[in-house]
Amino acid sequence: MQERENTVAKAEELFKDGFHCSQAVLNACAGLFREEPPPLELTAAMASFAGGMGHSGHICGALSGALASIGFALGKTSPKGENHNLLNKLGQEMISEFARITSEYSSMNCADIAQVDWQNSEAVRQFRTDPNSNRRHCVKVVRETSGCLHDLVRKHLA
Repeated sequence: MQERENTVAKAEELFKDGFHCSQAVLNACAGLFREEPPPLELTAAMASFAGGMGHSGHICGALSGALASIGFALGKTSPKGENHNLLNKLGQEMISEFARITSEYSSMNCADIAQVDWQNSEAVRQFRTDPNSNRRHCVKVVRETSGCLHDLVRKHLA
């Protein structure tokens, strides 16, 4: 159980230190599959999923980070290659679990979880700096998503 808590704590720490939710989940969870961390370019690419896919408020980046972690480990690396048999199964289970994780917000969308207008720079500044902002919802979602992916990996790949 300590390994699970380490994964969850790492995701929270990375998020609080400045990574977007997608980047925090990817970097905390990629180690569940591989010894080496994801390449810096993959971490950078995940930044565009912040704020719900390009700051649009759509699907939360924590889910994108979890799915990217699965793909990082199990996805094909050449056009003619084959995906690992568990790729789709883990992805589908993660999406179902994410719906459960975010059910209290009535949506998997960033706009409903964070409740911030990503186009309003003052609202974003307050969201990031005010300890009482809805960012606490994001911390919770990042933690729960990372823990859930940990559980799914242990269930299917242990």
